[in-house]
Amino acid sequence: MLLEFTKMHGLGNDFMVVDLISQKAELDTLTIQRLADRHFGIGFDQLLIVEAPDLPNVDFKYRIYNADGSEVEQCGNGVRCFAKFVHDRQLTRKTKIRVQTKSGIVEPELGPNGWVRVNMGMPKFLPHEIPFEAEEQEELYDLSLADGLIVKIDVVNMGNPHAVTVVPDVLNVDVPLLGPQIERHARFPQRVNAGFLQILDEKHARLRVFERGVGETLACGTGACAAAVSAMRRGLLASEVEIELAGGRLHIAWKEGGVVWMTGPTATVYEGRLDLRYFQG
Repeated sequence: MLLEFTKMHGLGNDFMVVDLISQKAELDTLTIQRLADRHFGIGFDQLLIVEAPDLPNVDFKYRIYNADGSEVEQCGNGVRCFAKFVHDRQLTRKTKIRVQTKSGIVEPELGPNGWVRVNMGMPKFLPHEIPFEAEEQEELYDLSLADGLIVKIDVVNMGNPHAVTVVPDVLNVDVPLLGPQIERHARFPQRVNAGFLQILDEKHARLRVFERGVGETLACGTGACAAAVSAMRRGLLASEVEIELAGGRLHIAWKEGGVVWMTGPTATVYEGRLDLRYFQG
């Protein structure tokens, strides 16, 4: 069967987006892995699926799969691309929509020049909300890695789990070494996204993220939200900041007790059709 899809990205964090309202398909773990392969498939960090909602007063249901085929709760860059996709495909005429995700409702709003502003919801900090194994809540936690190395982390759930480490120079951090150890650490029963944050000044920071089930990506929207919130509540950043990632910048705004607002660009790369039989087991 032929499957229509769109290739998109948000700051280089790239996606294959599929409308499963107007067409039908079965996409199992092996098929997703084959589609994600950058040499033999389409290639992407995440697969985004558009479905009809099963909740009232919601416009769409949004499902997210990492390149390894695992389903995840949320994706900040993805939800911006999702909003642009459903509007461009004329699945809605609204510029502000309510979207059902595995972690709750998000509300993206289309702005000029492909930029999208998203209400990302309330951050969560309690260990059981991450989830993270700890006897009690602390400002920072010591995480033991290989060769006796200990890193200090904050934990934040932005619809998916994040471990945030503040570093003096993010460009010199060995993310390929540390990222996988943090991602699969035994204290994170559902694994975790590992963020490494450098504070430049009170309104600017630089971030690298090793994403759960993907590896290091050019950008991570929920990671930028989690890192900014972590630094804001410790007085390291102001309530509105620019987070610089390898793929570009995101604007993050948050005040204690409120929701997190993320604003950033989206881009459509191309549209295509493929014969799904070649990717199925």
